[in-house]
Amino acid sequence: MQRIFHTPEGVQDIYGSSCREKLALQDRIRSVFRRYGCEEIETPTFEYFEVFSSAVGTIPSRELYKFFDREGDTLVLRPDFTPSMARACATYMDPANVPVRLCYTGNTFINSSSLRGRLKETTQAGAEFIGDASAEADADLLALTVECLLSSGLTEFQVSVGQVEFFKALIREAGLSRETELRLRELISQKNEFGVLELLKDEDLSAEQKEAFAALPQLFGSADILVRAGELTKNPEALRSVKRLSEINEILKLYGYEKYISYDFGMLSKYQYYTGIIFQAFTYGTGEPIIKGGRYDELMKHFGKPSPATGFAIVIDSLLLALQSQHIRLCEDEEIRVIRFTAETREKAVREATALRKEGRAVRLLREEEAKA
Repeated sequence: MQRIFHTPEGVQDIYGSSCREKLALQDRIRSVFRRYGCEEIETPTFEYFEVFSSAVGTIPSRELYKFFDREGDTLVLRPDFTPSMARACATYMDPANVPVRLCYTGNTFINSSSLRGRLKETTQAGAEFIGDASAEADADLLALTVECLLSSGLTEFQVSVGQVEFFKALIREAGLSRETELRLRELISQKNEFGVLELLKDEDLSAEQKEAFAALPQLFGSADILVRAGELTKNPEALRSVKRLSEINEILKLYGYEKYISYDFGMLSKYQYYTGIIFQAFTYGTGEPIIKGGRYDELMKHFGKPSPATGFAIVIDSLLLALQSQHIRLCEDEEIRVIRFTAETREKAVREATALRKEGRAVRLLREEEAKA
């Protein structure tokens, strides 16, 4: 039988200083979670398929790692923590009466293309605020996002905040087909203003509606664009979503973190469970978002306990890549003292090693080969 010495495509071994850096980063982030009143929770690596089904609005089925248990039930390796958090919260807690804040660290598995070096197994750390529908909860979550990134050592980053309800309100008013909506989402996400206009030119929409959709790809920047967004439409639901963002922006000023925040009405997530704000964080050294999150007020009802919620996930692997690119170290290389001994010096060596370890030093005992007579 041929021996295999390499990992499958899309996964990796992490060892040495890289592993120490990763664990140090996770410790820093968990410390910030605790300061924001989050309680740690662990959920299974695999769950029933229904937890991540299309009705929930998470990863497409074709990208799930699926297998069967002895009873014939379909199981799935966890691709996304948020449905797992919602399922666990609905099982053990009552967020409608007492809001809860949960945090976690673990791995997710997505069977997607490995082009551009994208990993199929990634480590995530995240927080979920469940049972709180307020703008204050959204702002507190964004402040937590900023503090997690600051704790990692980053100083240059941007948290881009969108509002999916603005887009959904325009879609409901326009009455577009599902096929047209999906294509429109794609074009807006690609920042393709001309593609949007071409797609909608034969649709039965008012000039104002077409202008609003066409403006979305370029509707990003500082808080000033909130005013521009409010001028694009008279749709009451869309205007309420803009007002909500304006309120969140005012609260963030109280934290002093508004300089890290920008707004993007063209941000549309592939996760269908988002209902309000969505956001992504970016920095130098990686082309992928290092944090993704948003509000998902309808997800909990799939698990029998309707409740508003908002949360985010930090992609630890992407954040580590960015830190490495920016030459930011999380821990110094650990010096390991090696104490060599023979049978005659073993007792002395063990006593010395024990004393040093009690002082917090790293010590490795190494028996020397004795010369043969």
